[in-house]
Amino acid sequence: MFSSGHAGAVFFDVDGTLVPGTSSSVFLAGFLGHRDELAGAEDAYAAGELDNRQVSELDAKGWAGVPEERVSGWLDGLPLVAGITETVAWCRRNGLAPVLATLAWSPVGAYLTDRFGFHAYCGPRPESDGRRFTGRVARHFDEYDKRDFALARARELGLAPHSCGAVGDSRSDLPLFASVGLSVAFNASAGARAAATVAVDGGDLRAVLPALSRLVTAAR
Repeated sequence: MFSSGHAGAVFFDVDGTLVPGTSSSVFLAGFLGHRDELAGAEDAYAAGELDNRQVSELDAKGWAGVPEERVSGWLDGLPLVAGITETVAWCRRNGLAPVLATLAWSPVGAYLTDRFGFHAYCGPRPESDGRRFTGRVARHFDEYDKRDFALARARELGLAPHSCGAVGDSRSDLPLFASVGLSVAFNASAGARAAATVAVDGGDLRAVLPALSRLVTAAR
């Protein structure tokens, strides 16, 4: 098996985990004019009443005609949990590849990867004509795609799933939680807590580091 030099990987969710109390999509919908409608759809997804395809299609309509660079500017104001920079640095110092595994739109994953130095990202992709978004979804992505992305990324790094961890908070994290060696429910729903190896609460992402240190210890 190919060896990347990593002892493991940590897959971080975005919405509700790195973005506390809301989602990046709802934040952006505040600028796009459909915040309340999208928040209701996301609540329905959390309750199992809608799937991610339905939510993405509803949300994407609000992006029609918006220039790509405008979204990047809005994301500068995205509310984020404290400690992301330090947590990513800790992962890298300890041989853990920090990866975004999320259902947030790909422009959000790209922005956070560039800002904080994550190893890679995934997510659904809004269609664009090269300058502006069209209002359609170019690539759908659900919780099982998120799991499959994480496992494929682990294989590319030469890592077994049991050498990897996941940090998340909700329904979209459950398939991934069931597939890695360590799962951390961070400020999470009851369902995510029940499925996780350990539950952690706090206002700073560094609160998960004692749990993630188990991956480092296991690799030694």
